Amino acid sequence: MENQLELSIVVPLFNEVESLPELHAWIKRVLNEHKLSYEVIFIDDGSKDGSWKVIESLKLEDSNVRGFKFQRNYGKSAALHTGFQAAQGKVVVTMDADLQDSPDELPELHRMIIQDDFDVVSGWKQKRYDPITKTLPTKLYNWAARRMTGIHLHDFNCGLKAYKNAVVKSIELYGDMHRYIPPLAKFAGFNKIGEKVVIHQARKYGTTKFGLNRFLNGPLDLMTVVFMGKFGKKPMHFFGAMGMLLFMIGFGITFYLAIDKLFIHSTAIKLADRTEFFIALTAMIMGVQFFLAGFLAELVGRNSSTRNHYLVETEI
Repeated sequence: MENQLELSIVVPLFNEVESLPELHAWIKRVLNEHKLSYEVIFIDDGSKDGSWKVIESLKLEDSNVRGFKFQRNYGKSAALHTGFQAAQGKVVVTMDADLQDSPDELPELHRMIIQDDFDVVSGWKQKRYDPITKTLPTKLYNWAARRMTGIHLHDFNCGLKAYKNAVVKSIELYGDMHRYIPPLAKFAGFNKIGEKVVIHQARKYGTTKFGLNRFLNGPLDLMTVVFMGKFGKKPMHFFGAMGMLLFMIGFGITFYLAIDKLFIHSTAIKLADRTEFFIALTAMIMGVQFFLAGFLAELVGRNSSTRNHYLVETEI
């Protein structure tokens, strides 16, 4: 489309009333200076502090502002999914609403997508202003994510990222999958993934909205992303292989015990009294269970009509 917007800025937020006017003014100034057409999509994830009233006032003064307000708090992945579905720009950039991400990075991120032809550009907060309770687990997650996905990024969880519009329309976010959008893009066939060192600033207003549950959810979601990326369309390849391996181990042990009992030690210890027999029996049962899990996964698939259904109270 000739008149398609250059940039869509998707900003998920929860109780960030103080920072929104400053963030909007900063985005507007930078993009107007670089003569880039844009839209700013604020996703209010069930805020209780008046954030939505600020978004409504910003919409009145700037027609480039769009907003969605959830009836309750669904989480960052839900907010980003809704923003991605609404985004109209050639380049879609995500950034946090707490002013820790700098809008001064937007023109260069746009250039890297358009001119350098990256599918995804992920920010790297090389110098961070977060407490060690946040930075230390992040380093561990990043190491694990690099090993499991094969994508060599320094900071998977950086909120400042840029995408081609086709990328965000091709991936599905739910749970806490926002941490692993680059692997989701890779598994969807978008392999040109770049990285840019970005400015990270200390939080100016309020407090962080992420609790201790991220330490549990992060690894679980990483395993889900890797599994769905590799076996989401063919779950039997995983469950069937595991089932076959376990069943063959159990069958092999059972065959050995039978030969031993019939031809070697026919008058010795009873078969049912041997520990190996129960190990073999357990392995075969587990093998059958894995096969059944694979068949059920193939039948059910991973599609759900309600998984990404969120109640939007208001849209402007």
